[in-house]
Amino acid sequence: MYKDKKELVKSLTFKTSRSGGKGGQNVNKVSSKVEVILHVESAEFFTAAEKLLLAERLANRIDTEGNLHVVSQEDRSQLVNKEQSIIKLMTLLKTGLHVDKKRKPTHTPKSVILRRKSDKKSIAVKKENRKKPGMDAWLN
Repeated sequence: MYKDKKELVKSLTFKTSRSGGKGGQNVNKVSSKVEVILHVESAEFFTAAEKLLLAERLANRIDTEGNLHVVSQEDRSQLVNKEQSIIKLMTLLKTGLHVDKKRKPTHTPKSVILRRKSDKKSIAVKKENRKKPGMDAWLN
């Protein structure tokens, strides 16, 4: 995994263009939309296993050339959109490289099973004692 944000930013390519949405005339004049592109295979800070994992998990976000694209156009400022897109990319890489711990199968201890059965029996006896005497003849 990458050690530093600066190291990650060095391997990124940035593209800017005009974004849609709010901003009025500003939208027509300023290129505030930022697209961050990371070529996963040429990133030196990933191991071969991590590259394979990213290619598998982020297959729908990686294009045919092996580039990972992240776009941000929420803000009117290009600088803010650039920061947001880097943060989005970092979280995407973090989730893509996260490996869940393997679950250790467990079994229910015998003492727990015996306690549950004895509790069931005591509750059944308690409910049986609530009945009026002679009600058994009505039920059968």
